[in-house]
Amino acid sequence: MSHFRPILAQHDLTEQQWRVIRVLHGAGELDASEVAEKASILAPSLTRMIKSLEQRRFITKHKDASDGRRVLLRLAPAGIAMFETVMPDSRRVYAEIDAQFGRERVDALLDMLDELAELRL
Repeated sequence: MSHFRPILAQHDLTEQQWRVIRVLHGAGELDASEVAEKASILAPSLTRMIKSLEQRRFITKHKDASDGRRVLLRLAPAGIAMFETVMPDSRRVYAEIDAQFGRERVDALLDMLDELAELRL
């Protein structure tokens, strides 16, 4: 994530805000507890984050038609635009990280497999 933080800072987003945007983009709409679970965010932090994202017009809240007590969250047009702006940079950064560290991971896994194979003998 440290490689990705400068991109988020450039767009005035925190890591947790980005996780909420990413989760909502993939899901369409969810209630707050589902967002918290899928984005691995604690509820008190999520409440503040939802308020902030709503003030910035990145997300909207509306009542569930089938259950009027349940409030659903979804990305607003500005949130979709933010996702589409940040995501290409995100993919590029992760590709760079994989290129840089991927070979090391594969080598380490192969070493571990060799060690496991020796233990079975």
